[in-house]
Amino acid sequence: MIHELVSVIDDIADSDLAEIVDHTTQDEDCISIQTILTHVVQSGYTYIIEIRKWLGEDMEYMDKITLTSVSDYKIALEEMFAYSERAFSDHPDIRLIEHNAGEKIKVRWGQRFDVEQLMEHAIVHILRHRRQIEKFALILSKRTKERA
Repeated sequence: MIHELVSVIDDIADSDLAEIVDHTTQDEDCISIQTILTHVVQSGYTYIIEIRKWLGEDMEYMDKITLTSVSDYKIALEEMFAYSERAFSDHPDIRLIEHNAGEKIKVRWGQRFDVEQLMEHAIVHILRHRRQIEKFALILSKRTKERA
């Protein structure tokens, strides 16, 4: 799934990353491919940090880091995915399903998840934003052709 997102951004020019595509959204994370990718990377870390905090680890949330090249985002996405995999290597006996609502992970945006639900959310999050980036790339491609 992360490789699919990396593949989608492979053909995007660095100069197109920061171009505002959605002028109507109220979501500052969804105005350009750059803001979407920054959000996806930071969110990926947040999901794992939420799990690690639930497991008792003392962790701080990661700040958003805006990058300026597709190659840097590809590296950042791969590193975020490796960070996620390490959490499960570090905790091979992690309890995936929790039926007791009071024992679920209360994430910083207020919802409650068990580990499996949070990981499903993380996967869908990447897929949703991959589709959004694909749409933005089409819009940018049309703009480029119109300018030519």
